Amino acid sequence: MTLFRLVLEYLSYILTTVTALLPIINPLSTAAILPGISAHLSDAERKQQVKLACYYMAGILITFLMAGGLIMDFFNISIPGLRIAGGMVVIYLGFRMLFPDASPPIDDKPELGARREIAFTPLAMPSMAGPGSIAVVISMSSTLHSQRHIPVWAGYCLLILGIAATAFICWLTLRASSRLFAVLGDEGISAISRIMGFMLICIGVQFFINGVGELLHDASFMPR
Repeated sequence: MTLFRLVLEYLSYILTTVTALLPIINPLSTAAILPGISAHLSDAERKQQVKLACYYMAGILITFLMAGGLIMDFFNISIPGLRIAGGMVVIYLGFRMLFPDASPPIDDKPELGARREIAFTPLAMPSMAGPGSIAVVISMSSTLHSQRHIPVWAGYCLLILGIAATAFICWLTLRASSRLFAVLGDEGISAISRIMGFMLICIGVQFFINGVGELLHDASFMPR
């Protein structure tokens, strides 16, 4: 394999991570609720909380990425089973984004006397590092051990870079949340969220198809 093809393959790992996580995290939906939940903060405090939230999100996802194999071994979870379950979770989240409820899932008005700390909850978890993104990260970690053309340690490094790139995009989006929301408005945010929901359904269906395909081709799962 030439150096150019190797670089392209490494970049594709990073890009795949970003494209898989970004629709699930959906920083635009978090940007829509940020002005409401941070109304009690000054502009400097809001920027600090947004930065911390992105750090927390990256830390949570990297932790589940590194511990994904241990979790699978401890609970005796197979790779096809993990991909099928992860695909179902992603599909469900995609349908919720494509067909949202009439009432918002997160109250956009902070309660009286709310804490000034909003970085970990609700920004990092569950708004960005929720069940869907965690399921995708664990599923990605399981695929690294089945790759033969790339070292496992290099795959982990590339996925971590992809998570870091996703966190950087989220940071840029949340920093510009006030201006972004003023430009797009409720309808624009809703339209983009629905588009991301459809992309999420496609990603989840592909996870499901890959899991079922591996299950059918694995002789250890076939009835005797």
